[in-house]
Amino acid sequence: MTQLPPPSDVKLGLVIDLDTCVGCHACVTACKGWNTENYGAPLSDTDPYGAEPSGTFLNRIHSYEVQPEDGAAQLVHFPKSCLHCEDAPCVTVCPTGASYKRAEDGIVLVNESACIGCGLCAWACPYGAREKDPAEGVMKKCTLCVDRIYNENLPEEDRVPACVRTCPAGARHFGDLGDPGSDVSRLVAERGGIDLMPEQGTKPVNQYLPPRPKDTDLDVLAPLLAPVAETPQGFLGWLDKTLSKLPGSAQ
Repeated sequence: MTQLPPPSDVKLGLVIDLDTCVGCHACVTACKGWNTENYGAPLSDTDPYGAEPSGTFLNRIHSYEVQPEDGAAQLVHFPKSCLHCEDAPCVTVCPTGASYKRAEDGIVLVNESACIGCGLCAWACPYGAREKDPAEGVMKKCTLCVDRIYNENLPEEDRVPACVRTCPAGARHFGDLGDPGSDVSRLVAERGGIDLMPEQGTKPVNQYLPPRPKDTDLDVLAPLLAPVAETPQGFLGWLDKTLSKLPGSAQ
């Protein structure tokens, strides 16, 4: 079985704001595109527009309607990918050493040339973050775009995971969570970032920012919902009068 390296000082990972994510799936599309064209074997799609489509994704979005005890129901969009855990059970269960954790930055990767597709890592992962590619017969997972974040041929603003660069709502953040002074660490401290399923003891590096309580006082919206004028003015007023003169229009 594969051994984990000693804990690294650098812990690269994602901070995902569940309050900001709108569930647009732009991150899913960007992830699929980048990881199909660059790192490792392409992510397969089988009969994507047919009766039984299947494919491999490193990032997925799940949407849930939740009902807080003291607030209004709200829709929460939950992005799911590898959390690059410090105590990654997917690594220690791997019989060939294909699944491993980098000592220099904590990123968990799969050496696809050594992977036999046994699926033990997928069984061990409590987050369902690994998928077996049916075309290649190897396990796939988020790489944090390791081939992108260190690529000095890219502009500096592009040296982040594709999902982070693409997110139109700014819900995804990337950085060193091992550095208390980093932007992502400060964001976690300010917003009360949480581990996903801490009872599993995997110590995930990625953090989630919880949704903020929604305002249920509709009185604050009343001024915004009030009509601008009792009767239409300007162009709308002219249009209203013109339409009212048409045959069959209500007087």
